[in-house]
Amino acid sequence: MNANTTVKPVICRSVGKKYGNNIVALNNISFEAEYGEIFGLIGPDGAGKTSIFHILATLALPSKGSASVLGFDTVSDFRQIRQLIGYMPGRFSLYQDLTVEENLRFFATLFNTTVEANYKLVKDIYSHIEAFAKRRAGALSGGMKQKLALSCALIHKPKVLFLDEPTTGVDPVSRKEFWGMLKRLKEQGITIIVSTPYMDEATMCDRIALINRGAFMKIDTPAAIVESYAENLFAVRGNRMANLLKLLRSHSKVKTSFAFGDVHHVTVESDTSIDEIKRFIDENNSGEVEIYSVEPTIEDCYMWYSLSEDKKTEINNKVFK
Repeated sequence: MNANTTVKPVICRSVGKKYGNNIVALNNISFEAEYGEIFGLIGPDGAGKTSIFHILATLALPSKGSASVLGFDTVSDFRQIRQLIGYMPGRFSLYQDLTVEENLRFFATLFNTTVEANYKLVKDIYSHIEAFAKRRAGALSGGMKQKLALSCALIHKPKVLFLDEPTTGVDPVSRKEFWGMLKRLKEQGITIIVSTPYMDEATMCDRIALINRGAFMKIDTPAAIVESYAENLFAVRGNRMANLLKLLRSHSKVKTSFAFGDVHHVTVESDTSIDEIKRFIDENNSGEVEIYSVEPTIEDCYMWYSLSEDKKTEINNKVFK
């Protein structure tokens, strides 16, 4: 089968992955990515994101189901796929004893091309580190290592780019720069599959999949996922936050209560007002508190969808305290 624009760049069909007899890393993962799309896998460490990348990048075999990249099967056509994709693993994996320039030229040679032939593709990214071309990769900062790794993943002009938690451990400024680079790559028609544990980065993607314990909980645009959140959501702040969290969880009309930065995000039953929660806190001597309604974020949606179905049934039956 030849790669062409009439087939989806990435397709997963009921993909499962087990390690040994007991560890289920992926459970019936299905999704499709479009050309020129940034598709995000959103979830914490251990959710199964890297296992998906290993299968799509032909580094691991699925235990069940099937996957294809640019029309090529990830099992039988792995050689063709490896020539057409770029892969940036979660850990920096370039040659630390080679210089920036030597790493880039090495990866270009692996794909029978040259830096000069595809420099236009990596120019925006490589220009940030070109002044350090003679510096060994191991001596680079986290942000510069990230840019070098992305340059090496792009130097052979891939059609699909797999980025496994590319901004983990990188400073906020470099993170912002990195996502700006991804948007420019998307404009060139490159399909980008990116994973991240940072919920704020989910809004940078065209579509996202919320993944937990090896299964997709929801796939849609970030805006649609936020819009689907139907709970009444309050933010609560006080001077004894740990005690306040326990107190909120004891209220019969509080469905969920989670620490969220310097506040607690609380979902309540539909007939529950802010004043009612405030009175309850005041009656239990928890100190001065501030309560107000807030709009949900992707993180709020993730926390809600990650609750087990049994737990949701408990909540809806007003049993969960």
